[in-house]
Amino acid sequence: MARFLDRPAWTALTTRHAHLAEGGELARRYDPSIVPFAATLDDGAECLAALASLASPGEMMLFLQADPVALPANLTATLEADGVQMIAREHLPEVEDPLIVQLGEVDAADMLELATLTKPGPFTLKALRLGGFWGIRRDGRLVAMAGERMKQPGFTEISGVCTHPDARGNGYARLLSLFVAGRIAARGKRPYLHAWASNAAAIRLYESLGFTRRRTMHVTMAVRTS
Repeated sequence: MARFLDRPAWTALTTRHAHLAEGGELARRYDPSIVPFAATLDDGAECLAALASLASPGEMMLFLQADPVALPANLTATLEADGVQMIAREHLPEVEDPLIVQLGEVDAADMLELATLTKPGPFTLKALRLGGFWGIRRDGRLVAMAGERMKQPGFTEISGVCTHPDARGNGYARLLSLFVAGRIAARGKRPYLHAWASNAAAIRLYESLGFTRRRTMHVTMAVRTS
């Protein structure tokens, strides 16, 4: 398996998402109005110094990598947790369902409201710049969604999978995850995703869909303090 998924944000920001990157050859981040992910080439002093200059005081950065996250002196961790990285088996079928609709800019406020309520991970009004999103509406209200986030050569991450509490128990997360994974596979990319290591229910769901655990990941949210 490609080791560049050990630092998925770095690989994305230097390849398929380079057009969304801020920074240089040692440290990069996404435009923070899109998503707060940042990453370095490695944990050396030069890379950490480059990272230190990317954020303004008070700005947040989110790190996701296989190795423990090293921070420069002007960044202070506000959250540290374990995650798991999971990769789909090959040859996933495409799934179609009339309930599923593609989401666009006109849906952004509804998407943000749903993500704020359910907290699937960092989400902003500009998340659609990362990739496609699809959802399910019930009586006009967006009750479930899933989409694409980081992209590397040969891989696309599934993210933003969430269901409104009033609509749980209908299999919407399963359906949308299969739908997005199938679309990614149909374009010749391998779907993968991340989940909190503590979220046993989500991990069981993804395993039942044909995803296998690749490795444990370190998640750190940090703020620039000076």
